[in-house]
Amino acid sequence: MLTTIVSDLLLTDCFLIKGRIENKYMRLSQMLDEHRKYFLKVRDATLVDLGTRDRIQTPLLHVNIEEVLLAHELVDGAGDPIRSRLAQDGEKWQKVRVFYTGGLNVELAGEIRPGSYEVTDRSARRYFVMTNPKLRGMDFSGDADLELLGKMPYAILNKARVSYVYDFN
Repeated sequence: MLTTIVSDLLLTDCFLIKGRIENKYMRLSQMLDEHRKYFLKVRDATLVDLGTRDRIQTPLLHVNIEEVLLAHELVDGAGDPIRSRLAQDGEKWQKVRVFYTGGLNVELAGEIRPGSYEVTDRSARRYFVMTNPKLRGMDFSGDADLELLGKMPYAILNKARVSYVYDFN
């Protein structure tokens, strides 16, 4: 089995994709917002089939950016100045439940900046960040790769793929 250094997670309707997004010189959330091509290049990619849990490994994978439901960057967030600034920001975070429907019906419960899922929000254009996400609707127990989805301190969500938002505020 091939061992690779993984820094990025992408969840689509069919696969959990682990690997390193090529030419990423900034935080993943900013890169996704500013990416203007149709495909992301993922190096040393492992695809985990969400239905069968089969794995495919490839040195280079092109992922259509519109297929991404959520993303996560596997880095130590403790020293991240952006997360630190958000924690000190006077803005109150709001509890929400976000639903994706389609090929994969999942729910994420967590906290977001007020209105960050709206089209008019300029702080997060195509994507927005949810802190302390709890993923429901799929079984990832017993699979080390899929269990990463249950341990994320934050998730970067694709606005265009969100079906419903239940805002508790």
